Amino acid sequence: MKGKTIVLYGLVFLAVATITPWIGAETLNPTDIWDYLKGESNTDGDIFWLQRIPRVILALLAGGTLALVGASFQVLFRNPLVEPYTLGMSGGAALGAFLAISLPSLWISWGPFSSIQFFAILGASASLALIYALSRRPQGMSVYTILLAGVTISIICGGTILFLSYLASPHILVLYHRWMMGGIDVVGYKDFLSLSPLLVPGLLFLFYHANALNQISLGEEMALGHGVDVKRVQVHIFAGGGLATAAVVSFVGPIGFIGLIIPHAVRRLSGFDQRMVLPCSFLLGGAALALCDAIARSILSPTELPVGIITAILGGPLFIYLLATLRWR
Repeated sequence: MKGKTIVLYGLVFLAVATITPWIGAETLNPTDIWDYLKGESNTDGDIFWLQRIPRVILALLAGGTLALVGASFQVLFRNPLVEPYTLGMSGGAALGAFLAISLPSLWISWGPFSSIQFFAILGASASLALIYALSRRPQGMSVYTILLAGVTISIICGGTILFLSYLASPHILVLYHRWMMGGIDVVGYKDFLSLSPLLVPGLLFLFYHANALNQISLGEEMALGHGVDVKRVQVHIFAGGGLATAAVVSFVGPIGFIGLIIPHAVRRLSGFDQRMVLPCSFLLGGAALALCDAIARSILSPTELPVGIITAILGGPLFIYLLATLRWR
């Protein structure tokens, strides 16, 4: 039964991955797209293979990662409202990105990394390290300290950004606000190389500890009684989720609601076994963000909306519905 459920989510994921590259302002000719693979250069082939396919891949990875991290954190911290942005990671990434945008002297290019990506990752990592240092205890990580530290760091980063915004030029503010709205903007495939060093290890940490999360969801004492090293699992999931989130946010900006809503939807549909919740959250989260991005680039054609606007418009009412009907274990 579990295998069939994951297969069903996988089919939804593949269906979205197949359909969404065909959605956009321009109607593409399938013959030209096929001829492009044979070496015949044409505009439709460039749009499909170098713009839409990479964009869909990035949306699938970003949405899946945010949903997976949200599902893991909600169990680890035993709080149904936790997501990556609750813990200050997006605040640190936003501050790093703002510094890169507002100070041209900080511009750097290191391999596939741009200045904005590098400083967004640096800011998120600094927030992660500070939260870990504040919450570390001999017996493990303090869940309540993590949550309080995350909220506090978000407020500090937000205040710093407001101060810098007051001093910045209008042109800088436009660029920053566009980044904050979230967007799946990628051309070609080389940018994916900068995702791998942080994203792959982070995802592996989370998937590896699915069974341990099942035990932790019943309480730390019971998990310890079943032989789970709760302290080690906390560190691995916190670090893995933080690294994966930093990698994604550095590319797409702080896209909200995916990491909050998708795990709840999966639990309502498929139960609470984390060995199923985690992969299904990744698959459904990726499909959801890819669909939202398809809507964003076609609803006001030829203008493209930032995908963060679509996730907020659709996610807000959906989350209110979930709050009204939620039964949290």
